[in-house]
Amino acid sequence: MAWRSAPLLRRLVSSSPPSPLPGHGGGARRTVTYMPRPGDGTPRAVTLIPGDSIGPLVTGAVRQVMEAMHAPVYFETYDVHGDMPTVPPAVIESIRRNKVCLKGGLATPVGGGVSSLNMQLRKELDLYASLVNCSNLPGLPTRHQDVDIVVIRENTEGEYSGLEHEVVPGVVESLKFCSERIAKYAFEYAYLNNRKKVTAVHKANIMKLADGLFLESCREVASKYPGIQYNEIIVDNCCMQLVAKPEQFDVMVTPNLYGNLVANTAAGIAGGTGVMPGGNVGQDHAVFEQGASAGNVGNENIVEQKKANPVALLLSSAMMLRHLQFPSFADRLETAVKRVVADGKYRTKDLGGTSTTQEVTDAVIVNLD
Repeated sequence: MAWRSAPLLRRLVSSSPPSPLPGHGGGARRTVTYMPRPGDGTPRAVTLIPGDSIGPLVTGAVRQVMEAMHAPVYFETYDVHGDMPTVPPAVIESIRRNKVCLKGGLATPVGGGVSSLNMQLRKELDLYASLVNCSNLPGLPTRHQDVDIVVIRENTEGEYSGLEHEVVPGVVESLKFCSERIAKYAFEYAYLNNRKKVTAVHKANIMKLADGLFLESCREVASKYPGIQYNEIIVDNCCMQLVAKPEQFDVMVTPNLYGNLVANTAAGIAGGTGVMPGGNVGQDHAVFEQGASAGNVGNENIVEQKKANPVALLLSSAMMLRHLQFPSFADRLETAVKRVVADGKYRTKDLGGTSTTQEVTDAVIVNLD
């Protein structure tokens, strides 16, 4: 066959060069930005937990958009609800196998000795870092502009570890401790994402031992990243500064309980919990969900009217696609969502509109490149 290839090669070499790409000058060529390894484009399995209340609505929106843009993922769906005594073993096995999970909110019982399934998942899979992106979306009016905050909180220790017991009737003892790995994760995130500053949120003026240890860990890690500015702030002053001048913050690293409060405050400032993506990550596994108030699964009126806001989970699924190393699909999805929000024609009630979940989903699909 080699002798037949020579004339073909000569014709190809002597033929005129291809016309330039649209928008490029003569001779301009598309640069190679990503060289996939064989098999990188193979569709990836993702464990899907629709969850409670609005969860099936917003996860359904993600499935429709993924299908519309032919994203290289497919879902293994499991029916899990917050009132279950424990996460079914089959679900844990699926996440361990697939490494990645997308979930809607799971209702969290208050009191009564019933453990949160959200917390069970994080502890079972050692998802020690929670990340919430709180930033303004173009076209969405908010009190503050130029907000672009990433809240990274420890996810498995401290108050949320569930390590508490009743010593004697009426006396409850709770264990609080910190790990330097959350500090390492925060600084590595800042370094890899060209972030300029990391702020440690604490209450070491009162919790001198526990939060003092947290600050020691942050300071030690900060010394290894001289190109990143590091500062510290007491949590109550932090909340006041967030509502007064949020643009001063960049990456924030916190123990568990403070991070939950700070993330929800930052989300409210930047546009509301309905548009804030997030995820939980460990050494081997990641679970993506609505970034702030994921346990707040919505009221029944929203479910009956089918007007849940899918934006937060759609943006979380874009984070998931980047995690799976499908950046072009993540960019397409994120761009489409931002176009819909900026246009303002299709918005759910929490964003000042009257649209249904399906109407927003259809608009995102229309805006896919």
